[in-house]
Amino acid sequence: MKVIVCGAGQVGANIARYLASEGNDVTVIDLKPELVQRLSDTLDVQAMVGHASDPDVLEAAGAGESDMIIAVTQVDEVNMVACEVAHALFNVPTKIARIRNQSYLKPIWADLFSRDHLPIDVIISPEIEVARAIARRLRVPGAFDMIPLADGRVSVVGVYCTESCPVLNTPLRQLTSLFPDLALEVVAILRNDHTIVPHGDDQMLPGDEVYFVCDTRHLSRAMAAFGHEETEARRIIILGGGNIGLCLAEELEEKHRDVTVRIIEMDKTRAQHVARRLSGTMVLHGDALDCEILEEANVAATETVVAVTNDDEGNILSSLLAKRYGAKRAITLINKTTYSALVTPLGIDAVVSPRGITVSNILQHVRRGRVRAVHSLRDGFAEVIEAEALETSAVVNTPLREVKLPSGSIVGAIVRGDEVIVPRPNTIIRPKDRVIILAAIGQVKKVEKLFAVRLEFF
Repeated sequence: MKVIVCGAGQVGANIARYLASEGNDVTVIDLKPELVQRLSDTLDVQAMVGHASDPDVLEAAGAGESDMIIAVTQVDEVNMVACEVAHALFNVPTKIARIRNQSYLKPIWADLFSRDHLPIDVIISPEIEVARAIARRLRVPGAFDMIPLADGRVSVVGVYCTESCPVLNTPLRQLTSLFPDLALEVVAILRNDHTIVPHGDDQMLPGDEVYFVCDTRHLSRAMAAFGHEETEARRIIILGGGNIGLCLAEELEEKHRDVTVRIIEMDKTRAQHVARRLSGTMVLHGDALDCEILEEANVAATETVVAVTNDDEGNILSSLLAKRYGAKRAITLINKTTYSALVTPLGIDAVVSPRGITVSNILQHVRRGRVRAVHSLRDGFAEVIEAEALETSAVVNTPLREVKLPSGSIVGAIVRGDEVIVPRPNTIIRPKDRVIILAAIGQVKKVEKLFAVRLEFF
């Protein structure tokens, strides 16, 4: 597949890395020579300096033979025009654009991106997606990651194993006998920066980060099995009233009316704007690193503080300060991946990566075969894939023990109608089943092929 990526920032570079690692023909365009040079030196891609919406630049990038354009520059208008040019002049089949300005995304302007106007097939809004991801984490206290799949029937959850975890030092194969009516499967263990795709004899140790797949109906019991029985937050402070903070507050007001929300925003004009947009949320003008402001927000009685400013260091420090003054839990937005491994030992409970969330949303539309959803986990060590099995897929009507799954991959659950099946060696995948698989990077392409219609192999 030939793909043009417009923008060599964090998101664009990661998309290019994913696609290039799977043998796709990738060309990256960016105005900054230093970013272009870095990609040329580190990835097997073509990288060129130029304006992403310039017809001559797109032509030189091979737009005429491209299957897809992914426009993720810092400027919404450049992303939109790049897709328009790719459609009108080069007939590129699939066009994906990142749009940050929420005004473009209002329902009353929904026709803007239709084929007759600005023909963009997929709109990615990082702020909205990040706000939704944080809201999911708030619903599952004790989890550092939570991903709903199969229309919400299945949840992929990341938890820390503390000394109080009841299933420490227990072979995973024994979990079935310990919890016979609990639909749960451990699919990954992160230990000392090393990733383990587990087998039945593997055990969980204190300090491990564990990803498991479970029937959503069993989620609270599954969390209890890992020693997490925290109550859902009813008092929340959001640090930062930018687009993410505002989107999160709006979602909480709409869907969780029993939750008390306060926002602390440093910029006075922005604080006034946010206050006008929200009806049931208290907005405080001040610095989240000011102890008096935190006390005014009643941080001591707050279950969860969510730090979502544009400053990573400010988010980390304000989260730690809020916990110092009584907040029970901190969810912190961090853009720089170098910080992610450092903040957990400091006491931050969950890290949110806008880049990772945006990459996951884009990959969902890049994957081939009958792939319904894709989520990149923790800086891209693996992907969780939801795929539909068809009559002609290579995995159907065969016991799992005989299916040649790529190394570094594991089936976490099978959804058949309303039934969630924990896979066993003799389990058989049927046509129309939805299969949840964790696949290590480098093995995703092989997993796609297992679920592809024969004629779609590539």
